[in-house]
Amino acid sequence: MVARVPVRQGLFVDADPPLLLGGRCRSCGRPHFARQENCPYCSSAHTEDDAFSGPGRLWAHTAVTAAPPGYQGEVPYGFGVVELPVGLRVVGRLTEADPSRLSIGRLMDLVVVPLHVDDEGRHVVTYAFAPEAI
Repeated sequence: MVARVPVRQGLFVDADPPLLLGGRCRSCGRPHFARQENCPYCSSAHTEDDAFSGPGRLWAHTAVTAAPPGYQGEVPYGFGVVELPVGLRVVGRLTEADPSRLSIGRLMDLVVVPLHVDDEGRHVVTYAFAPEAI
């Protein structure tokens, strides 16, 4: 079996169902992703670990057709903003690269997808959002 490793430790849990690892401010109560020591909204140092899942609703989307510097995955790929049930908007990959097949408000599931194979032959995976079947 080929090993799967996350693109970055502490960003998500590769499980069924997958989870995004973030935080919640104990002062203002707002969730954030990715995890930060200080709240990005009120600057409080009183944050705690939290985890988030979908489905969420597509808020904005586009297609990336040229690889960003250092990117080792395939292009094109979808990129967008998905609002999770807790009210948190998450920026990330979409499994659908064709913008004409997506629409604002569409339900999107959180998934873990292959990104590339590293120099040690391991499959590097990342979180993404996939359109729910209609």
